[in-house]
Amino acid sequence: MAGHADLLARRARVRARHGLTGPETVPDLSREALPEADADQRHYYAGQWRLMWWRFRRHRMALLSSALLLLLYLIAALAEFIAPYEATQRFRRYQQAPPSTVYWSDENGLRGPYVYGLEQERDPVTLRLSFVENRDVVLPLQFFVETDPYRLAGLVEVRHRLFGLGEAGDRARIGIWVFGLDSLARDVFSRTVYGARISLTIGLVSVALTFFLGALLGGMSGYFGGVIDYVIQRVIEFLRAIPQLPLWMTLAAVVPKEWPPLYVYFAITLILVLLNWVGLARVVRGRLLSLREEDYAMAARASGAGDLRIIFSHLLPGFTSHLILSVTLMIPQMVLYETALSFLGLGMQPPAVSWGVLLQDFRDIVAIFHIPWLLWPAICVLLTVLLFNFVGDGLRDAADPYSSV
Repeated sequence: MAGHADLLARRARVRARHGLTGPETVPDLSREALPEADADQRHYYAGQWRLMWWRFRRHRMALLSSALLLLLYLIAALAEFIAPYEATQRFRRYQQAPPSTVYWSDENGLRGPYVYGLEQERDPVTLRLSFVENRDVVLPLQFFVETDPYRLAGLVEVRHRLFGLGEAGDRARIGIWVFGLDSLARDVFSRTVYGARISLTIGLVSVALTFFLGALLGGMSGYFGGVIDYVIQRVIEFLRAIPQLPLWMTLAAVVPKEWPPLYVYFAITLILVLLNWVGLARVVRGRLLSLREEDYAMAARASGAGDLRIIFSHLLPGFTSHLILSVTLMIPQMVLYETALSFLGLGMQPPAVSWGVLLQDFRDIVAIFHIPWLLWPAICVLLTVLLFNFVGDGLRDAADPYSSV
C-alpha cells in the first residue's frame, strides 16, 4: 500500500508540473528532449531497455570490449580485404620466417613504412637456417595496394587489399609477414584473419540455434507440464549424465572426412547445439513454471492466444535480460569448443582454416620453442573469450534490477 501511495503521489507531482488537470496522458519523461524533467523522473518513467543501456554505458570495460568485439567481427567479415595474402599462398624458400620488422626512417631521415629483403644463413655450429635482413633491398609498404581480383565475402569483386608490398614484393618474391610464416611458408597473419571467420561465426550460429531450441523445449516443458515436461526433463538428464568430452569426440569422429568444409562446419555447429541447449532449457523451464500463472498470462490465454504465442510473446520477455546474459556467456564457450575439437583433429580439417586448425601445429613441443609466432591464434582465442566475459559482466550489472542507474 505504501508503495502504491508513493507511486500515486509522484504521478500527481508530475501532472501538476506539466499543468495536467484532466485525464490527459502523462508525457514520456524518459526522452532526453524534456529538459524540465529531472534525472530522477526520467529514470522513474524510463523503459527496461533504456535503464539497461544507462547502466551498461557506465561499465567502461564492457563498452570497450563491445567495441573491440565489433572490430573483430568486422575483420572477419572483411577477411579477404584485411589479409594481405590468400590463406594458401606460399613463399618458397622462406619457411618459418620470423615476423617482418617495419621501419619508418633510416639514417637519411623519415621515408615512410618499409621493410628490408631477407636472406638465408646457416649457423656453422648448429647448421640451423636463419634469416638476416638485406639492407640493399628496400621494399616500401603500401596501403590499398592493387592485387589480382577476388570476391569480398564471395559477393563483390574487389582488386585492392588493405596493405602489402605491391609489385616490388612480387618481383622480390617476398611479402609483409605481420605474424611470420609457418612451416609451409604460409602467412600466419592472413590465415589467422581467415580463421576468425569460422571461429567467430560458429559461435554466433550455434548460440542462435541453441537459444531457439532451448527456449522452445524449455518453454514447452515449463508451460505445459505433465507428460511433455516429464519426457523433456528425462532427455535433458540423459544428455547431462554423459561426459561431454567423450561425447564430443564420438560425434565429431562420426563426421565423414571426405565432406567439404561447409558440411563439416554445419556438422560441428549441430554437435555444439546438441550438447549445450540443455542448460538454457532448464533455466527457461524454471522461470516459466512461476510465470505461467501470472495474471497477464491468464488474460492472454483467456483472449484466445495460442500457446506458442503466449510463451514467446508474453512469458519469455519477462526475463529477457537474463536470456541475453546467458547467450552472451555461451558464445565464448562455443568458440572454445570449436577450437578444442579442431585442435584435436576432430573438428574443422585442412584446407579449411580456423583458429583450432592453426593451433594443430603446436601439438609438436619443438614448434613452441623454435617458431613461437604460431601461437598468435591462441592469443586471439584468449582475447575473444576475455572480451565476451567483460561484456557479460557489464550486461549482468545492467540487468540487475537492484543496481542503481
